Amino acid sequence: MTTRMRYFWLLGWVLVLGLKGVPGRAAPGAADTLFLKASNEGPWNHYFAYCLAPCALNATGSQAAALWAAGRFRAVPPGRVLQTGFTQDRVWLRATVVNTLPQRTRFVWSVYTAIDSAVLYVQPAGRGAVRRTARTNGRVVAARRGFPARFGCLPFWLEAHASAVVYLRVEGHGGAWYLPTDLTTTEDFLAFEQSFFTEQHWAWLLGLYLGSALLNVALFVFLRDRIHLWYGAYVVFTTWFLLAEDGLDAWLLPQWAYGLGAYIGQFGLLLLALACGLRILALFVRLRAGWPRLHRLGWAMSGGAAAYALAYALALGWGVRPGSMALAWLNGGREVLLWGLLAGGGLLLDQVARRGRGGQRRLARFYGLTYVFFFFGTFNFLLNRTGITNLHLLNPNSLAWGLAVELVTLSVLLTGRFRHALRQNAALRLRQLRERAAASTRLILAQDEEREALARELHDALAPGLTALHLAWQGRQVRQALAQGPPLLAETHQHTEALLRQLRHDVRDLSHVLLPNPPGERLPLPAAVALLAETFGLLDDGPQVSSYCDPAAAHLPPPVRQAAYRIVAELLHNALRHAQAQHVRVGLTCAATRLTIVVADDGRGFAADPPAPPPVRGGLGLRGVQARAGYLRGRVQVVSQVGHGTTVTVELPL
Repeated sequence: MTTRMRYFWLLGWVLVLGLKGVPGRAAPGAADTLFLKASNEGPWNHYFAYCLAPCALNATGSQAAALWAAGRFRAVPPGRVLQTGFTQDRVWLRATVVNTLPQRTRFVWSVYTAIDSAVLYVQPAGRGAVRRTARTNGRVVAARRGFPARFGCLPFWLEAHASAVVYLRVEGHGGAWYLPTDLTTTEDFLAFEQSFFTEQHWAWLLGLYLGSALLNVALFVFLRDRIHLWYGAYVVFTTWFLLAEDGLDAWLLPQWAYGLGAYIGQFGLLLLALACGLRILALFVRLRAGWPRLHRLGWAMSGGAAAYALAYALALGWGVRPGSMALAWLNGGREVLLWGLLAGGGLLLDQVARRGRGGQRRLARFYGLTYVFFFFGTFNFLLNRTGITNLHLLNPNSLAWGLAVELVTLSVLLTGRFRHALRQNAALRLRQLRERAAASTRLILAQDEEREALARELHDALAPGLTALHLAWQGRQVRQALAQGPPLLAETHQHTEALLRQLRHDVRDLSHVLLPNPPGERLPLPAAVALLAETFGLLDDGPQVSSYCDPAAAHLPPPVRQAAYRIVAELLHNALRHAQAQHVRVGLTCAATRLTIVVADDGRGFAADPPAPPPVRGGLGLRGVQARAGYLRGRVQVVSQVGHGTTVTVELPL
């Protein structure tokens, strides 16, 4: 028999036994008399008898007494709780009690499980009429019940040393009876309730559950990884189910939320939790990448479970009554889905762990460490609920502890996943930065090539033509013509000659800016900057230009050297054209992490508002400087004041 066949055989065996139940395994017989004291403890199976009756029969105390007289009641089987297996009938419990206390005492019969309703009937001394004494509604919160408690609790009074026969009628739509119950004094019950939260470990278990849910919601908001969203929903539904299992939802939830949980059903919440758990599994082992068919199957199972839970709630809302065949089919389908999702997760992990790719196999084995705790906790819990076993190892139950251990181990795995994601994001960011740097370098080189081509055209074509025109305009024939002409013509000649001289100077300046001596090829950056400053300082009507360049700048990376030279050339050109300055100072200083370029003049300045960061205003030269600095993630600062010159500082990171 293959492993897969063994899995399906085990699942079928569990379903058959779960649907069959074991309601008749106890022999008929009368229960012992329960002598009530100030504090009463179990086991209770010696004192209680039970009977299953169709919901269609009348539910009165007289009918309970008639069932007892007809021998329909059975002794409760040994164990901690009463388990009846899969059934839609109502449950009657019967006990003969005696008040051993010397005063009239109020006792309470409690049922520690989710029910629709319960009614208590009392027959004093076991004779006469059976009176209805108390009633509780399991669909309202604790504060709205007759006896405000987390579960169905029904009080009654007994005189000192008096005896009575008490009948408890319990109805519900769960489809299988699992009835932890006790009967004690009101004071003893309230003392147990006060210590329940700590003695049953709920004080820290609930904190662990809610903390895990909130943490994963926060991680989803920051990381946008859907596994954290599914994880948060998984913890919420499982915690809600466990709260309903111990009745804490009646204490903690408002009426609308508690009523919604009652309609969905306790096991409907578990169904939703298993559906979310299957999505976590698929995302963690990257099922979509290597197993598309299993991924679609997982989605189908999760979606089917969620749809079934919704259909179950709607069916109850439309008035499906306990005991009806429609409810029996709904509960049967729910049982099949519960076992199917629980086994399906294990089968998916097994397939990926044995046949997946290397990384997926490793992830499946890691996740198996977490799934095994939840699997065995849920497995034991469902076996107890369906009446197959009666094994109670931990308080509050095995599922609560299985979830706690799973959350701890899964948090460790998700932390590893988070660190892996951080490493991947860092590698991706580094690759993007490298690609951006390469693209910026290519763009700068392309701009430089275009500028150099334009500079050659200016230097080789336009400059010689302007020089020839200027010389011709100053030639002998032009001077003879001017001497014979009117004075106005001579004045016009002087203006034209000045414009031609200025145009020659502008073309020469542009040639030096656009076609420099390339740093790193012929001259190092300090020598190239010094030559550039000397060239601009040769103008007849220009300012005096002084420069300083740190010798360490000769060893900067080529993109930084090229950008630095272009920036100095642009800023000098701007100062010569617009500043009307007497002195211009250029300085390049190298530090451990940056290159600082400062170009300052004593010209007319302008109103910079604000002076730092660099203003939006400015010509093409300043914008070109900002663009070049931006490519290298640099920073440009302009400080200027009218009449007091301008200082431009550029910092380029190394």
